[in-house]
Amino acid sequence: MSAGPFPRTGLVLGAGGVLGAAWMTGALPAVQERLQRTLNDVEVIVGTSAGSVVGAALRCGISVAEMVAHQRGTAGGAIGQISLDDVADGPWPPVPRPYPGSPRLALTSFLSPLSMHPWVTASAWLPRGRGNHRALHQLVDALHGQAHAHPSAPHWVSRGDTWIVAVDYDSGRRVIFGQDGSPPATLADAVVASCSIPGWYAPALIHGRRYVDGGVRSPHSLAILADAGLEEVWVLAPMASLEIGWTFRPQERLERRVRGLITAALLREVRALRARGVRVNVLTPGPEDLAVMGANLMDPRRRLTVFETSLLTSAAALARADSALSAAA
Repeated sequence: MSAGPFPRTGLVLGAGGVLGAAWMTGALPAVQERLQRTLNDVEVIVGTSAGSVVGAALRCGISVAEMVAHQRGTAGGAIGQISLDDVADGPWPPVPRPYPGSPRLALTSFLSPLSMHPWVTASAWLPRGRGNHRALHQLVDALHGQAHAHPSAPHWVSRGDTWIVAVDYDSGRRVIFGQDGSPPATLADAVVASCSIPGWYAPALIHGRRYVDGGVRSPHSLAILADAGLEEVWVLAPMASLEIGWTFRPQERLERRVRGLITAALLREVRALRARGVRVNVLTPGPEDLAVMGANLMDPRRRLTVFETSLLTSAAALARADSALSAAA
């Protein structure tokens, strides 16, 4: 149990590309209303891919109101120095290089196909991406520059544990930057590694090791909190959906199938954490959100619409959950 006035709380921010980040930012005000302190100060923040960007901003002291303003293009200060349109490269990747992204990982997965997570195996065979994250690195550096550095780890911040999830692209091993025993990295380098989608972006190079998007191992990374000693966890999972709805568009029907698989995996991890006595609150996009997201989560042209929709739907979803809890009590 917590020794302080608040329960020990974790915030899990999942993968989901440009639109996933917009959706999570739209959901943050509704989550913030249910806590008696700021989201910036919860005990543990886990960020995977797009979630690593949102988590880094929170840990660097950016308020939810400032993040909302940034989505609308009206933010000042460090977060307003770089627009989200600069960070997003466009709806489609540059033409990748015509050879596997990780021959070593591809060979390992070929020789031992059951030893590797299937999505990690698939990522090894994707062509090597050409995209870069210079603007994203600059954004996180700017945010970190106005934050208080941790005295024993000056490249991170001191508000609480910040775990940024990536995958070592040569071994296939999940790496949790910011956790005790993880490889050294600056906050900006860790975020770039976590966001380096195989086939789209070049792998991030940190101290001679190559890293790619943590979402190829898990789009939410909830399971890593099993032994974190938390009492309550909030999960924002843009690639899952507790209420998928229906679409007639073939590409979106395929996307819904993938989303259903991700949701099933997420719910297994939720049940495992609840079995340990942890209160787990899950928020995912609903049918209205999915209708404006479309099938391409990297399409920045939909970003503002997704964000504004999430402001409404997320608040409504949590209000319905509150009502159901009150009725059951």
